Amino acid sequence: MDFEKILQQLSTGELKEYRVKPENAFAFQAALRQFGKRQDIRGTALRGGEIVYHLKENSTS
Repeated sequence: MDFEKILQQLSTGELKEYRVKPENAFAFQAALRQFGKRQDIRGTALRGGEIVYHLKENSTS
């Protein structure tokens, strides 16, 4: 998966949210740590280990 592209789409608002399954969580986290605007993206854990990432409320592109 191209997590860099997904993170870019989240940061620009092109994607409203992105759901990460538990089996992809570590790979997504690694990409997020390398992403320049990572402080603008927030993740919320759900039951079952899935995480929903979205742009923070007060973030600007």
